Amino acid sequence: MNKIIKISLAAFLSIGIFTSADACTRVIYEGADERFITARSMDWKEDIPSALWVFPKGMKKDGGIDKNSIKWTSKYGSVSMSGYNAAIDDGMNEKGLVANLLYLVESDYGTSKNPTISIGALTQYVLDNYATVSEAVKGLQSKPLQVVAPSLPGGEKAALHLAVSDASGDSAIFEFIKGKLVVHHSKEYKTMTNSPTYDEQLAINTYFKKIDGMAMLPGTNKATDRFTRANFYTNAIPKVKSAKEAVATAFSIIRNASVPIGITSPGEPNIASTLWRSVSDQKDLTYYFDSATAPSVFWVDIKKLNLKKNASVKRLDLKNYPDYSGEVSSKFTNATPFKWMK
Repeated sequence: MNKIIKISLAAFLSIGIFTSADACTRVIYEGADERFITARSMDWKEDIPSALWVFPKGMKKDGGIDKNSIKWTSKYGSVSMSGYNAAIDDGMNEKGLVANLLYLVESDYGTSKNPTISIGALTQYVLDNYATVSEAVKGLQSKPLQVVAPSLPGGEKAALHLAVSDASGDSAIFEFIKGKLVVHHSKEYKTMTNSPTYDEQLAINTYFKKIDGMAMLPGTNKATDRFTRANFYTNAIPKVKSAKEAVATAFSIIRNASVPIGITSPGEPNIASTLWRSVSDQKDLTYYFDSATAPSVFWVDIKKLNLKKNASVKRLDLKNYPDYSGEVSSKFTNATPFKWMK
């Protein structure tokens, strides 16, 4: 046991001085009534022009890169968050499947002759095609894709990994390392941040399981420290009974792992302020949005959306983070879908 702790501590210390600590955190909280809630923060060095979209089922789509791009027709409708009007960062579909895209500097998508897909389309591809995590794991492993990841606006590498969770509490992390898809699939994988790769994040967790989190937790804005805090609280907080309490609990965890406005780290440009947080109640199919600069939380009740085939695509502009509050499904307006980044 001492040897395991020493190895884990060595991994933790080596990760702690990793020079590219990045942004964003994702957690899954379990309530007492088989209610699972996925929460995430979006941290970035500059404001990301964002919007919420309603995509109905039955839409014909493609990967947006070239003639070899994968084509599909959406099986499920969803509410999705776009960034830079070029990619889907976050969302939940009508079956309670949630997909969250986070930064991972180690990502390497390689090259192959597999059907291509823009990194900007990957999150929506999962929301459109799968109802459960197991389906997503089987689908992405059995039909491998060539992810194409051009630079983000501002010039940063579009190095990203994808977390997927479902209404049963199942979870999977999809990473592309050295050109290969690596999948971490387990209900135990409730917490995820950025660098390092997920296997090394699990090494951190092994070390901190031996320490009383009520007595000591790391408190910086580094991804490793945020992972440790978020993971401890996700597992330590009791399972509350009501939906209202469960949503509040999930918000409290993800806010604890957020980065205050104005915080930056010289030499580590990707440590940045939290721009917004989403909380997805996968039992009641409600998607909550919390801007770091707006006074109120608002939400979308997916059950109130028209997600039937041939329904209109709709959009809710969040530029400058307007002061919405309460349930906002009626505020969406008809819109034309954007093109994937390429």
